[in-house]
Amino acid sequence: MIDLKKGSRFNLKKADENLPSADGHKGIAEFCVGCNWGKIHSKGFLGLFPSTEEVDLDLSCILFDKDRKMVDYIYSPQYLPEFLIKYGYPRGKLFTENGALRHSGDDRAGDEINNDRDNEIIQVDLRKINPNVQQIFFFLNYAEDSGDFAKIPYASIRLFEGTPSVVKKVHASFNVASDPSFRGRKSMVMGKLFKDSDGSWCFEALGDPLNAENVCETMNQIKRSFV
Repeated sequence: MIDLKKGSRFNLKKADENLPSADGHKGIAEFCVGCNWGKIHSKGFLGLFPSTEEVDLDLSCILFDKDRKMVDYIYSPQYLPEFLIKYGYPRGKLFTENGALRHSGDDRAGDEINNDRDNEIIQVDLRKINPNVQQIFFFLNYAEDSGDFAKIPYASIRLFEGTPSVVKKVHASFNVASDPSFRGRKSMVMGKLFKDSDGSWCFEALGDPLNAENVCETMNQIKRSFV
């Protein structure tokens, strides 16, 4: 497994290029991108009244073509249509075209302790992705108006083979620790998948907090600053 640093990359083709699948595809074609985060623990006054605050984050992704046009997406169906339409975005959904990417469902609490469990997962099958897609961004948003990433004890993203319930092999992980730059921020770009010049897919660790108040502002900022 590779412990990625901010800005480092992982080539999916080179990971297992000597182990082609039944359809002849070399490298990793079917895998999961999982995000894990913790609840906020407070010691209280003089440590006498400890408390725990649940953390409701949403893992989403957006897909872009070579012309930097957004061609598909995954974000929560629970976002109100009247809220999304103000920003020009359609209803949320948990899968992309042809089921190439599929979301595991909502986690509204976070973990008590840092363990080997992802709170939300997006399954990816590169063989089903529209060939026009060039970049896929994965990001986290606070689902509620109040929130501060600097208070969360940890947040991580990893790429592994298996299913949401069974992890077979972890290929790369990226841990985002509490940082002063996260203070007051409610959204974060965790990483992206992108096509390299030779057509192979790579994963890049980002971990960039954004000055965005909601999922729509996050997607707008990704369009402006990252694509």
